[in-house]
This record gives sequence, C-alpha cells and structure tokens, in this order.
Amino acid sequence: MLTSTHHHHNHHKRGSRVAHWLPSDRKTLNSWLAETSEKAEKKAAPLHPAVRELEELIEGDPVLLMYFTQMFEQQPSFGPPPESGDIKISDYHQLLSILDHVLTVAPQFSADGMVGCPINAVLDFPMITPAGLAAFLSPKLNRVLKKVLAAWGQFLDSPASLYVLNETPTGWLSPAALKAINMEEYIHDPKAPFYGFKSWNDFFIRRLKPGARPVADPHNSRLIVSACEAAPFAIARDVKAQDAFWIKSQPYSLKQMLDGRFVDEFVGGTVYQAFLSAENYHRWHSPVSGTVKSIRHVEGTYYAEAASEGFDPLGPTNSQGYIAHVATRALVFIEADEPAIGLLCFVAVGMVEVSSCVAAVKEGQRVKKGEEIGYFQFGGSSYCLVFRPGAIAEFALQALPKGENGVNSPIVKVNSLLAIA
Repeated sequence: MLTSTHHHHNHHKRGSRVAHWLPSDRKTLNSWLAETSEKAEKKAAPLHPAVRELEELIEGDPVLLMYFTQMFEQQPSFGPPPESGDIKISDYHQLLSILDHVLTVAPQFSADGMVGCPINAVLDFPMITPAGLAAFLSPKLNRVLKKVLAAWGQFLDSPASLYVLNETPTGWLSPAALKAINMEEYIHDPKAPFYGFKSWNDFFIRRLKPGARPVADPHNSRLIVSACEAAPFAIARDVKAQDAFWIKSQPYSLKQMLDGRFVDEFVGGTVYQAFLSAENYHRWHSPVSGTVKSIRHVEGTYYAEAASEGFDPLGPTNSQGYIAHVATRALVFIEADEPAIGLLCFVAVGMVEVSSCVAAVKEGQRVKKGEEIGYFQFGGSSYCLVFRPGAIAEFALQALPKGENGVNSPIVKVNSLLAIA
C-alpha cells in the first residue's frame, strides 16, 4: 500500500511515505525515473504484446486518446507538495516505452528510497489530473492494464526476477534489507542460492516460521484476530447500504464495496480497514474460526484515486476508503462459529501494481482462527473486515487508527488481538 502523511497541509516529517512503496525523497524518485526513461529509450525492440495492445486501445478509442493526451498536458498546472517527487513524463508514447521496460525489471531494495511500484511512480502526476481521474476509471482501460500487470507478474514469477536477491546494497539479501524485513522470522535457507526462493514473487510471499505469530487466545471464540500484518487506517460504525463513497470523508457504501452480496446482513455494522507496507508479510489469515460461505473476485480499477483528496503525494494512500469500492478485490465471506459474530467479510483490496488477490480456501471449507486463507501477490495493499451490527463490543487499543488516515498507526501483527465480540 502506498502511503504518505500529506493531507492538504498536514506535513509532519520528511520520509513520510509511510508504507515504503515509493521513496519520500524526490531526488531518489527523479533519478530513478531519469535512469528508467533512458534505459527504455535505448531499447529498440518492439513493444511487449500487452503494451502494444494498450497503445492500440489508446489510439483506437477517441475518448481514451483525448484523456491520455490531456493527462500529460494537464500535469504542469499544479506543483508537487514539498515531499513528493516532481517526476513528469511528456506524453503517452514515453509512458508506453517505460511500461515496456518495467515489465522486465524487479523491484530493488533501497534503505532510503525504494521504488516498489514503478508504474505508480510514473503515473504519480497524470493519475490525479482531471483527465487521469476519468481515464483510470474506464473498464475498457482496466481490462488491458490487467494484461500489462499480468505480464509483469509472469516475469516476477519467473527465475529471471531473482537477480534482485543479492547482497549488494540494492539487493534483498543485503544486511540492511535482511534487517528491514526481519528475515529471521521467515522460512529461508541461507546456504541455498537466493536463500531457496524460486522467484521475486516467491520471496515476496515468503512464509513466517511456525510460531512466529501465535494466535491470540485461540480457544476464545469471542476474540477476533488481525487478518493481515497491517497498520490501521479507519474504523467506521453504522455503515449504510449506499453512501457517497467518493466524497472527502469517503464513507463506506456496502452495496458497492461488497459487489451487492449479503448487503442487508451488514447494514448498520462496522468496517475496519488497514494497510500493508512493502517489507511486511503479505499473507491473509482468518480472523475467526468458521466456515467459508462465499468467495468473490471483483474486477475493478488499478490506478483510480478519489478526486476529493486532491494531490496525494503517494498514489492512492489517502484514497483508501474510496478504493475499497472501485479497485480490483477479493471478498471472502466467513460464517463465524461464534453466534455473536455471525457472518463477516474479509475484503482484500488490490491497489496499483498490487493487484492480484489470491484466495487459498474454497467455499464450504472450515477454517480455524489464525489459519492462512490467501495472499497478495506482489505487494501490500489494503484490507477491510466488515462486521454485522452489534457484532463488535470493542476494538483492541492497537487496532485504533492513530493520526489522520492512520499516518501514525503502528503495524498490528497478524493473528494478534484485533477486537472482542
């Protein structure tokens, strides 16, 4: 999940891109973009088929052509907040050549400025222009973007992506990286090549060692545990079936968020939302013991932001509530054994490059509290737990968002106490 503390004039410190998906120092971001553009321009090879399809879509659709021309023309009309990069690329042709290049590179580690979401870095500005806000909501465009991201996913799933697992300062096996990700908590083999990982994605979805995240009070069915390793963003109570989720306060609107499923069960209930960081563990665990009632994958946007938030110096952080309604996501409905909880929904929200939500359970399956139920492939992102009215007596202190949009929230460990029914 991409995060920052910028919220109008709420700058609190340098290095404010909380979840570390992109660097907070604009010099780092700018030199990365300059270097990437240069490499992309040198590549004489034809575009990857998925990028070529995107080019054909843009040039063959008059509305998208207008948006993709205007979003670059509209960029200079506002200056970046002091802590964001001032990366600006000139037009969609340059965008396509950079996208083509990105499809064969894996994210490198950087102690002070990781570009974990390169496509987001390139779109940082065009995304939030009036033309960009409109374009990135287009289902037609998102269908093709999905293919571009899938092509990158294939590269990140392949051994070709292992080159970033090395001991140089930008490698994920460098002392600084191993410390940042707390490698000793994860299953790995330091004697094997690449520590035993088969690809970048395999490293990304690495598993915790048994016992690294004990389940809080496993036999007390009234205790709900954290489903992901994530920092609290928001808690909303008395949520409505339909609400204006696109406005500044981004209220939750169950009909859109849950894709119309089981909406009546949750009207008047509670939504808890939290976001994951680049170095975190990316698997999801069941917050309760119960039975998986329904699983649904919802096709949606990848680079949409809430216009009401203005320029978000780091991609869609401040738009997380809005994104839970429009982004690509997975819904896992679980009927808890504890009658006081009943039906709940785990919502995995895919954002930007972090768009594949992989469920590891099936409908009708029994799950134990703390058991793994799926994972985000490449990336953090955001997740919600939706509870019925009256299900939650109180949230644990650690689960309460700190600061505006959770900017000061410490991470709540997976399987630790989240709430009491």
